[in-house]
Amino acid sequence: MPAHWANLNPVILAFDTATALVSVAVWSDFEVLAHHEGQVAMKHGEQLGASIHQVLTEAGARPSDVTAIAVGVGPGPFTGLRVGLVTARTMGWALEIPVYGVCTLDVLAAQAMDQGLDEFVVATDARRKEVYAAHYRDGHRVAGPEVVAPADLATQLPVVGAGGRIYAEFFPGFVGIEQPAASVLAEVVAQERFELLDPEPMYLRRPDAMEPHTPKKVS
Repeated sequence: MPAHWANLNPVILAFDTATALVSVAVWSDFEVLAHHEGQVAMKHGEQLGASIHQVLTEAGARPSDVTAIAVGVGPGPFTGLRVGLVTARTMGWALEIPVYGVCTLDVLAAQAMDQGLDEFVVATDARRKEVYAAHYRDGHRVAGPEVVAPADLATQLPVVGAGGRIYAEFFPGFVGIEQPAASVLAEVVAQERFELLDPEPMYLRRPDAMEPHTPKKVS
């Protein structure tokens, strides 16, 4: 737990928008008070605000009760990441509370370790017939994250993340964990199980939507 929380009972609002589905949770006193997993893919902007309201209501908490925000920083698609990170930074500023980022692949790794896996690969869908991937061993990330073609990553190791299902021919060890859980994200931050990052997007390639270049002057 971050040192300045030692004598406090933190209330963490956690959410991740780096994959196809939104995940939101409220965590306090070493337990999950409420959580919500989105059911409609790629609707981050429409679902995140409503999901935050839902979990706070279920937890019997108000925004002013939240003492920290945990947010997944990717890697992931530009649009989804932007929704989550802008929301996290805005709420952190408005509530004057810290915002902690965590690599989304690390959150999936924590879920895998909670199921007893020791050495494994996390592979999430990067589109364009690629995956975002990292290799973990003994509770640590030992390689990645990187964006790579599934054929170049093919492995017999256990694989978690949606990429393992989508490209099953290259990942026969897929174990069924597809989406990062915000409840685990909150616990990762509270216990500092992986490196805590600034709430900045982790892009491994340029976004699909680019700002137009300044037009050249016509002489």
